[in-house]
Amino acid sequence: MAFESKLRYAKISARKVRPLADLVRGQFVDDALDILRYQPHRGARMLEKTIKAALANAQDPEQNPGRIVDEHRLIVSEACIDGGPMFKRVRPCGRGMARMILKRQSHIRIKLEEV
Repeated sequence: MAFESKLRYAKISARKVRPLADLVRGQFVDDALDILRYQPHRGARMLEKTIKAALANAQDPEQNPGRIVDEHRLIVSEACIDGGPMFKRVRPCGRGMARMILKRQSHIRIKLEEV
């Protein structure tokens, strides 16, 4: 049984979060949360929040009726970081020209499975 959680439109570039997702992919949930807790990056807080939401989905009796899931047997089977929409801003530069500034967003998807 798989339990999923998404954080959409996160105000961080997907390029900054992907290395953190590589750290927790395939880890047990407890270990993944411990790894992210000691990372100094802002993206680690977002991943941690999404993993906790997926864990809450696993323990919710409405989504998982008649079944108790042991949180120590859950692993992060999928950690997918996709690019989201970009805010485009124009910044003036030399000789009367303009440059685009792209404020990137990302979609974070975490899937937990029971071992």
